[in-house]
Amino acid sequence: MRSATWVLLALGLGLALGAAAAASHSGALASLVSAFDVVGTLWINAIRMTVVPLVVALVITGVVSTADSRRVGRLGLLAIPIFLAFLLAGGVFALLAGHLSLDRLAIAPQVAASLRAGVSGAGSAAAQGAQQVPSLVQRLTEVIPANPLKAAVDGAMLPLVVFTLMLGLALTGLPAGRREPLVQFFQAVGDAMMVLVGWVLVVAPIGIFGLAVALGFRMGAAAAGALLHYVITLSAVMVVYTAAVYPVAAVLGRVPLRNFGPAAAPAQAVAFSSRSSLAALPAMIAGARERLGLSPAITGFALPLAVSVFRVNVPMAWVVGVLFLGRLYGVPLDTVQMGGLIVTSTLLSFSAPGIPSGSLFMLAPVLVGMGLPAEGAGILIALDPIPDLFKTMANVTSHLGSVTILARLEHRQAAQPAPAGGE
Repeated sequence: MRSATWVLLALGLGLALGAAAAASHSGALASLVSAFDVVGTLWINAIRMTVVPLVVALVITGVVSTADSRRVGRLGLLAIPIFLAFLLAGGVFALLAGHLSLDRLAIAPQVAASLRAGVSGAGSAAAQGAQQVPSLVQRLTEVIPANPLKAAVDGAMLPLVVFTLMLGLALTGLPAGRREPLVQFFQAVGDAMMVLVGWVLVVAPIGIFGLAVALGFRMGAAAAGALLHYVITLSAVMVVYTAAVYPVAAVLGRVPLRNFGPAAAPAQAVAFSSRSSLAALPAMIAGARERLGLSPAITGFALPLAVSVFRVNVPMAWVVGVLFLGRLYGVPLDTVQMGGLIVTSTLLSFSAPGIPSGSLFMLAPVLVGMGLPAEGAGILIALDPIPDLFKTMANVTSHLGSVTILARLEHRQAAQPAPAGGE
């Protein structure tokens, strides 16, 4: 049985067991629920302990490798702004659509209060801290951390990413002989963290089951409806965004829709069935060459680059997920917090591990910083197998759309006459 199936099965059984325990009013079952809650909390802690070293290692090695590949010319320099535009647009769209849908989600006040009361440890402290919302000036001044180690300990992801980006860029200015030992160290750390994440994924059904039992106990039958509402909302956001890429590619990339649609369809089918953008890469290359007539430089460099670092679903999934958790736990989220989340998720999307639900593993410390319990990341991971089908399809469609626009910009830039030299 596939791991996603095990996770969904664990989620369903856990919710049913928790709801049954709540309906029975049995003290013994309530004690059993507490034991399962501990199991779920341990699993979330295992996720959180991998995040900081994994992000630091992936960002540094990613920045250095990108700098080393600049010899490929202007394609890399043109590609990054296009990726950023797609990511930021997706985050803003998800914020608007998420509010429109999730504001309709009715969570009884006593249920939200019960959920907040049941959150343990760091999540409870974060929920209390959310009442003391920092000012906009404070948020802006904290983007560049005075103490990067403190930012890492506190799980302040945006300041940590800013420092790590600066460190990676600084490393590119060192001679190769001095740079390589440190880069190899971070590469080893990243590889080791991926092994550790793999171990955490193996026991995901157990952790999800523990979280689901506790959630079902506190919410009862209302849990199923709320979770289904989130799954439908996120899936719909991905479908609408995917559809919007078609006219964007047609207008900005100057390709007919009758060509872009058939070029994208085979890759979308592979992505939907495999939940893997990498598996869809051969189909994307074939469609880009045969249907869109893109150059070998685009299909040989830009498309693999997009598959490696460009994950358009991350800001959308984070925004909708955080809006849902805020509604679920009754924690208000302001516009400044959501704007910061879009920026953070955009930057972190370039270093998200290439595993199913990989970006959600990086979300736990961000949740705590926003006054939400870290266990919310586990709930989103448990619900991800269905939305992930549409997330992967949004990824590959955006990959093909972005390189279509890139090909046109690169062609225009190459066609511009060089400035005449003065005598």
